[in-house]
Amino acid sequence: MELFNVYPLNPIQIERAKGSCVWDEQGNQYLDLYGGHAVISIGHSHPHYVEALRSQLDKVGFYSNSIINPLQEELAEKLGRACGKSDYRLFLVNSGAEANENALKLASFHTGRKRIIAFRGAFHGRTSLAVAVTDNPKIIAPVNQTDQVVFLPYNDVEALQTYFSAHRDEIAAVIVEGIQGVGGIREASIPFLKAIREQCDLSGAVFIADSVQCGYGRTGDFFSHDYAGVLADMYTTAKGMGNGFPIGGVIISPRFEASFGLLGTTFGGNHLACAAAIAVLDVMEKEDLLANASTIGSYLKKELAQFSRVSEVRGRGLMIGIELPEDLAHVKKDLLIKNRIFTGEAKPNVVRLLPAMNLTKAHADQFLQAFHERLNA
Repeated sequence: MELFNVYPLNPIQIERAKGSCVWDEQGNQYLDLYGGHAVISIGHSHPHYVEALRSQLDKVGFYSNSIINPLQEELAEKLGRACGKSDYRLFLVNSGAEANENALKLASFHTGRKRIIAFRGAFHGRTSLAVAVTDNPKIIAPVNQTDQVVFLPYNDVEALQTYFSAHRDEIAAVIVEGIQGVGGIREASIPFLKAIREQCDLSGAVFIADSVQCGYGRTGDFFSHDYAGVLADMYTTAKGMGNGFPIGGVIISPRFEASFGLLGTTFGGNHLACAAAIAVLDVMEKEDLLANASTIGSYLKKELAQFSRVSEVRGRGLMIGIELPEDLAHVKKDLLIKNRIFTGEAKPNVVRLLPAMNLTKAHADQFLQAFHERLNA
């Protein structure tokens, strides 16, 4: 049997990882500024994280949600404290797409409505409802197509208000990334997020803050939406939550009622996943990683803005997009092959930086020097 070939692969096999560095099978060291799509939040192989998983494996690795799991309660308590939303409740799943699926489903249950507002440039996942609210027709199969989703311009307050005025009683939810990742590191404006909150309050619709990539402390705020000073009804999370162990969650405001069978999952919130997520929160608190993400991110943005051939630098904290002119579209690949630095990309010609939140200034300077070399090669 062969693998189903859906991934364009870099010709690199990673054998070992530590902190912000990885090593290939030949022993070559690479600087990792992408963290496997914003997944590595506290650095590779953090000793506290490794010990937490090892210790939990010696006890119990998995049992289903048919029994009491105190680790779920510990995770919910620590997460509520960390994100400042202790009165919200947590539903645990396995991935960001699953988190968005369940948030949209719960919004529809709650409102009795079907229509969803999403935005141009959005990416919310590849499963049924999540891909239906993703602005990429190439990955939406015929079975996923629905006329219940409308895509409005991102950051367009007037378009949002106009649509609500015409369809106020039909809208179940608005789902929005605080910073669009795949969409090119484009940040939702404060007036835009406040308008979403206002329109949802007026209509009874549900405000879903997709924080899968842009949340969990990466921007310096726990959720990237927080900087607007508004509360969403639900926050979806995954990626950095488990530092590589599959886990996701829906953080749900008190306005929603739970009932047996309303939502469900087999693997969500299993013992190992909770142990991993608790360890991540422990490290984030002990090492003050939100502050570090803000400090190092601000430094990188300031330095990058001084490069004459950079069209624009976007983002906050350690979620940074560097837009380049078309003739420099090769830079991302060259950084990997010639400088051994992993970065990401987004269209149009945007280099994405999504490193671990404990990235050091020395590693930031290593990248800046390499970036200078590539722009002047």
